[in-house]
Amino acid sequence: MSLRRTVVFQGEPGANSHIACREVFPDHEAVPCATFEDAFAALQNGEADLGMIPIENSVAGRVADIHHLMPTSGLTIIGEFFLPLSHQLMAIPGASLATVKTVESHVMALGQCRNIIRKLGLKAIVGADTAGSARLVAEAGDPTQAAIASRLAAEIYGLDIIAENIEDEAHNTTRFIILAKDGEWAPAGNGPTVTTFVFRVRNVPAALYKAMGGFATNGVNMTKLESYQMDGKFFATQFYADVVGHPDDASVKLALEELAFFSKELRILGVYPAHPYRIALSAAE
Repeated sequence: MSLRRTVVFQGEPGANSHIACREVFPDHEAVPCATFEDAFAALQNGEADLGMIPIENSVAGRVADIHHLMPTSGLTIIGEFFLPLSHQLMAIPGASLATVKTVESHVMALGQCRNIIRKLGLKAIVGADTAGSARLVAEAGDPTQAAIASRLAAEIYGLDIIAENIEDEAHNTTRFIILAKDGEWAPAGNGPTVTTFVFRVRNVPAALYKAMGGFATNGVNMTKLESYQMDGKFFATQFYADVVGHPDDASVKLALEELAFFSKELRILGVYPAHPYRIALSAAE
């Protein structure tokens, strides 16, 4: 009998990443990791088959750690998943909105629920993750403490939901990337595709402008372009980008060739099917 395949996530049981794992890979064992570094290491060491890693949120923006971990990880992005988030305010049984004074959660979740935190006058406490915050509130047994987490977390840790769906924006959605150690590119000509890559431009005048020109002239849709400093140096900038299309598509191929000419480093991190959520958003525009 073969062993059950595993998918790792950062956080504790009941975290939103755990929910994403269950929705996409219901036949895999979802394995929690304390940190993103631990999740990446499990994949790199062959201790896990897949990773479900959040990379950006429609309200709170990017998950910064991932942009620093991905380029040197040796892992491949083989898919993406969009999870609409619904945050719940929870506390121990018997607690209420009148008793709670503090709220703990992951910094991203706190940022996505600023309105109700301000309205209730709660003191926000940054926790390692949403589900871990729920566990700590359950263990404390203090009616003045609350957590922001998922319904699954409330169920796992025996907490009561005292305010439902408290996110500031109805469109609150987190995008996850699915990682594998020896992942392959999605084949060309098999539906909408996303190509993710990182690059550093050469130190010449207008290098970034010239590097990006190939995507415009070849009609390639770039859906993400973010910069971040390398090694703590203000002048060493790396860029992280997503484009719609496959490197074997004529337009994308030409654009990447032009980018490579003006870059001192270019690395493709993954070529994978576009998620239906992305396709639906594009169709609605």
